[in-house]
Amino acid sequence: MVEAAKHRVPPAARILPGSIFYGWYIAVACALLMLVGVGVGYYGLPVFLGALEDKHGWSNTQVSVAPAIYFTVSGLTAVVVGPMIDRRGPLGFMTVGMVLNGVSATFIGLVNQLWLLYLVYFVFAVAFGMSAGVAVNAIMTRWFVRRRALAMSVSSTGVSLGGVILAPVASRLIDVGGLELATPVLGGLVLVVGLPVVLGVIVFDPAHMNLPPDGDPTPITPNTTPAAANQYRTWKRKEAMRTVGFWAIFIAFLLVLVAQTGYIIHQVSFLEDRLGSRSEAAFTLSVTALGSILARLVVGIFADGIDKRLLTFGLFVVQATAILLIVYIDNVLSTWVLTLIFGFTIGNVYMMQSLLVGEIFGMLSFGSIFGLISMAGQVGSGLGPIGVGFLHDQTDGYTIPFTVTAAVTYAAALAILFARPSRAPNPEDSSETGARTMATVSVDAGS
Repeated sequence: MVEAAKHRVPPAARILPGSIFYGWYIAVACALLMLVGVGVGYYGLPVFLGALEDKHGWSNTQVSVAPAIYFTVSGLTAVVVGPMIDRRGPLGFMTVGMVLNGVSATFIGLVNQLWLLYLVYFVFAVAFGMSAGVAVNAIMTRWFVRRRALAMSVSSTGVSLGGVILAPVASRLIDVGGLELATPVLGGLVLVVGLPVVLGVIVFDPAHMNLPPDGDPTPITPNTTPAAANQYRTWKRKEAMRTVGFWAIFIAFLLVLVAQTGYIIHQVSFLEDRLGSRSEAAFTLSVTALGSILARLVVGIFADGIDKRLLTFGLFVVQATAILLIVYIDNVLSTWVLTLIFGFTIGNVYMMQSLLVGEIFGMLSFGSIFGLISMAGQVGSGLGPIGVGFLHDQTDGYTIPFTVTAAVTYAAALAILFARPSRAPNPEDSSETGARTMATVSVDAGS
């Protein structure tokens, strides 16, 4: 373990009980950040979609360009900030990102022209790329190794809570006062919750508090096991891109997030007629998110001890099958049940993306590698809604678009089977390289 350089001790570390490993406070803090950041940015999109169409008379395809911009630009932002997070830590990016997140969310309901909507979503996307996925997962990968899946299941729960809490709140606010009321309220919530958490709780690396990962009395070192050696290995992007594991994860999550996000963004519009109202259809997002919370916490308990590649394969297959059954079984009760089953998979899909990257490429280069992988997923998330919107307009319905998304998900399941770690480096070399890198990060993060 590298001796910590001088770092700011956050106020929470002086107040919270020291009998609990501080990493668990970090996990809960990250859950709160994901609740407001992703809850408004991700689960707000399908609620805003129909309201924007109704308010301005824009087509499904035109409005779907906005979330496409959101996901694509946020992915590109992650590619840029990922390596810088590895070197200097994420706190500066997260602070600026949270401010931009809240401000841009506020302006979604105030625009009256398409180009302005696209501009706002561009800024919204940059904010998300700076403050959410790469930053949060890089933090959790540093703080936990042995219990990483469980810790990430806690931090990722905030994403799903955003759907359980904020999706129906957004829908209700739109019903009461339109987008002009809903988006400023939600944007203000991002600022009120996000900034105090970033500035008052978050610490990038346990070494900055003289703590080992997981809080273990005898922490792992690069010499412990081949898997541990891989955690302390440093990767260059070109080196990672020469591995089969990188491309298996890249392609699999590109495909699955094309399908998953394409379905979720259009879920409310699709189910509105079947369930009778927009509010009830919007509540399916809460059911989806609730299923995500329950399944993620369960999976987090045992995922550290099983083959994550095979677990991911199973999740993909279940998700594709659930979408097909929702589309082709026009029954209200089965719709609710299958929506819950679909929800069991979605949160775990994102968590498994982080866990696979962390397992194969380790903690020291996580931001750099995950930035690329995240870009694929975000670009896929951007293509999905606009592709489904286009097919909907061409076929006058959702049957064909959602059948295509299911087929794409099955293809992703096959691709992820190739996501195996590369040969572990020589432990002694890894130890020396890892120590140098951790020392560099420690010094840079304190500057």
